[in-house]
Amino acid sequence: MNVTSDIVRRELIGTHAKISKSSHRDNVGISGKIMDETRNTFKILHNGKTKTIIKNTNVFHFKFHDDTVVEIDGKILVGRPEDRLKKTIRRLW
Repeated sequence: MNVTSDIVRRELIGTHAKISKSSHRDNVGISGKIMDETRNTFKILHNGKTKTIIKNTNVFHFKFHDDTVVEIDGKILVGRPEDRLKKTIRRLW
């Protein structure tokens, strides 16, 4: 997978996610499949239970189908999923 700034414009439902950093210590390490996405939250299936995770306060590792792992700050992902397609992201690397 070619990792570019367009990665945040992808559909994230069904992707495996792991919280690598968080302002809430209990959230670090939560991982699982993203089941749903709203403007400010992800619903992640973790150990058979659905956890609602706030995007703004976390840094996520997303693992895509080709085993590429990408770290994305949740602040970039805040907003409705359909509006992310229109959003322009400044390249940070």
